[in-house]
Amino acid sequence: MNSMFPTFHRPPSRLRAGVLAALGFCVAGFNAVAAGDTNVPGTPAASSLPRQGPSVIAPAGRSFPSRRGGISGPGKPLAPDGKWTVSTRATSNSAVRQGLLPPIRPLLDLHMRDTEIILGGDGNYYMTGSTGDNIWAFNDGVELWRSPDLKKWEYLGLVWITARDGTWEKEPQSLHGQPVVTIWAPEIHYLKKLNTYVICLSMAPGGISLLKSSTGKPEGPYVNTVPDGRPLRKDGIDATIFEDDDGQVYFCNGGGGSISLMKVDLSGFAETRTVTLLNPDHNPAHHTASVVQRGMNGFGHEGAVLFKANGRYYHGAEDDYEGRYSSCVAIADHIWGPYTNWHETVPCGGGTDFFQDKEGNWWCAFFGNDNAAPWRELPGIVRIDFDQDGKIFVAKTQPGFVLQNSTP
Repeated sequence: MNSMFPTFHRPPSRLRAGVLAALGFCVAGFNAVAAGDTNVPGTPAASSLPRQGPSVIAPAGRSFPSRRGGISGPGKPLAPDGKWTVSTRATSNSAVRQGLLPPIRPLLDLHMRDTEIILGGDGNYYMTGSTGDNIWAFNDGVELWRSPDLKKWEYLGLVWITARDGTWEKEPQSLHGQPVVTIWAPEIHYLKKLNTYVICLSMAPGGISLLKSSTGKPEGPYVNTVPDGRPLRKDGIDATIFEDDDGQVYFCNGGGGSISLMKVDLSGFAETRTVTLLNPDHNPAHHTASVVQRGMNGFGHEGAVLFKANGRYYHGAEDDYEGRYSSCVAIADHIWGPYTNWHETVPCGGGTDFFQDKEGNWWCAFFGNDNAAPWRELPGIVRIDFDQDGKIFVAKTQPGFVLQNSTP
């Protein structure tokens, strides 16, 4: 959950020529994939390709050329001293220094945004996110990792490739006047009632697909749930779904505030309702500028979340809470609300998801998208807990494998 569109900045004029050249190179590479060039990452053999070298991060006002293909590869284990090398952009780490976060470290030395982790039906954990050398212009598809214990991760490769498996997703779209073919914020979910996996993804700068595994396996192959391969939504980003205890599946996206009950076959929406947030937070320091301009009555900015824990429903989205890119959620006794007690959950933990492990502990995924975070654009997790009112907070005790200067 989970995206980047509102934070994309047009590069300064002195860089635009290079950006245009890079984007042309991306589209050329994409067309080569579609034509069956097996030497281009993004073909069925792409999952076996080595990592393409150090990934790059695109801070505001800067742009980086994209390679011919956009897979990120398996990533690397952290060094024994706990250090990592992918992130080339330093942070203040103020959330840790101020005691808002424990000194967590990434799970892998791997360039990823919008980290999303679930517990699958087979007892393994699965992780995906926005991956590739330059997701502002091009990537190959949806990459997937598997772990039995959240500690050691196995790279499963590209389980859905835009050029091979896509329909409408193949067509370049205009992002700030430039052609792009890139996936933002993919999520994988296991649906108990159907005993299969689904992937929801957004194509930049808008449009959402919902894909279902035709084999019931997380590796796929995946097929579009909408007839004729049409988008589930022609606009919007940051899609997420939630399966309730009765097997009904719900959808929301973007900044939240609207929840849809899906049809049984997942081909569309059976019902959509706007949900109410009681007692919204009107402190402008707790919101991004666009949310302030809208009156601060909604659930957030982007990266919608929807889940259930301890019999309560949680719905919200990322918001810039005191400058931190955090998931802010509200609580309800019913899926349709009304929701109340809107609050910051994990500082700097926005654009990801919340999940429960095999032992019943709750976690928030993490990737780092602001200067206060301990790192930028690397996958991580932090354990959470709930107070007596149901509000989420960072657990006081964290296992050693998520902490710096400890053994994985």
